Amino acid sequence: MQKIPPKLRVILTLYRLVWWICTPVILLYLYQRGRREPAYIKHLPERFGFHSKREQSHIWIHAVSLGEVRSAAPLIAQLLQGDVPLVTTHFTPAGRSEIERLFPDAVSAGRLVPCYVPFDTDAAFRGFFKAFSPAYGLVMEVEFWPGMIMSCRRRGVPLFLCNGQYPSKSFARDQARFFSRANIVFGFAGVMVKSQLQAERFAQLGVEKIAITGEMRFEQPIPQAHITAARALRQTAFGSRPIITLASVVEGEDRGFLDVIAEVKTYCHAQNALPPLFIYVPRAPDRFEAVAEMIHAAGFAFARRSTMLDAALNLPSHATDTPLDIILGDSLGEMYFYLELCDLTIVGGGFCPKGSHNISEPICLKKPVIIGPNDSTIEFPAREAIAASLCEKLDFARLAARLTHSPAPLPTNKIREDFLAAHSGSTAKTLAAITNFLES
Repeated sequence: MQKIPPKLRVILTLYRLVWWICTPVILLYLYQRGRREPAYIKHLPERFGFHSKREQSHIWIHAVSLGEVRSAAPLIAQLLQGDVPLVTTHFTPAGRSEIERLFPDAVSAGRLVPCYVPFDTDAAFRGFFKAFSPAYGLVMEVEFWPGMIMSCRRRGVPLFLCNGQYPSKSFARDQARFFSRANIVFGFAGVMVKSQLQAERFAQLGVEKIAITGEMRFEQPIPQAHITAARALRQTAFGSRPIITLASVVEGEDRGFLDVIAEVKTYCHAQNALPPLFIYVPRAPDRFEAVAEMIHAAGFAFARRSTMLDAALNLPSHATDTPLDIILGDSLGEMYFYLELCDLTIVGGGFCPKGSHNISEPICLKKPVIIGPNDSTIEFPAREAIAASLCEKLDFARLAARLTHSPAPLPTNKIREDFLAAHSGSTAKTLAAITNFLES
């Protein structure tokens, strides 16, 4: 085990001090969020590491929110086939509730325990470790928490990064800072990354055990009920009308997307053509109301999913026949439904500096994808998908032109199937890497 450099010891001491000072602020944040979403304030003792003691050692998986849970789902399903129970930790209620939705039998039987991640202090993790005695931990994707990593190191709990990456912008920025995630990633007992590029980055930061396992999100379960409902709705309500889904739109992108929708609508009317229907899905539920107000102010005819469709995603017989420009996807956990409805997916995040959200879901459904210019957050699989003609990278100006004057040919099914086949097997590779890391 590598020794902790003196500089890092100083940094960690300051980090712990900041956490203790800021804990009241964090509690206030949770309280404020809890006023809008009560689940944020429920189970508060878990955030301090308070749990009843379990008799068995658990395998621990940290998946901070909804996207990470879906990424981890294939791995969780495989691990549940073994004899060791699992505990999953999350920061958001969405991540915790998704575990309960995906694995209700395992949760009710006590084979899988979802809970909130402890605050990033050694005292909180001490209680968590005492309760669950983790055999090892798996951290999904890009969660590099100094307190978590160093608490595991102090107590001999092997902690592995799973489906990991270090985005290029963050990698360059962090190495120039005195205190950054780059200082502590060597504390992982091993990392499993998406590509050779990511392997090289972690090796540069001093990680010794590295395995290239690919993108686990290509294997996440697809809810067939959502696929069936989308196909039925498409056939009965929309026929041959083109449909475009704007997926995971983040704050700062709304005005650009609404301008594009207006330009496309104007162009289609000038050509005496039926404009496409846009499915508009904000990234966060707390933006649903604000986005609805913006769509209304822009003069579009729109309906909310929450009022337009019933719980089973069916269109009630009394639904209005008014032609719509936009359907606002104001629901959680139904992204595959929104994606199956469409002919083209435009993934948000990359049209502003935050960086694009993952494109694995539309690729799994064999939908063509467009992303914004800022793709550093999804270098894999975006670069590979662009090379295979499954994905395009455009800004707002070029996006409007693409949707009106220069439609591109769609990739063939064979191209899509070959791409998925070439990038499959991540779960099996991950399990093999964990075994190798533990044995060595």
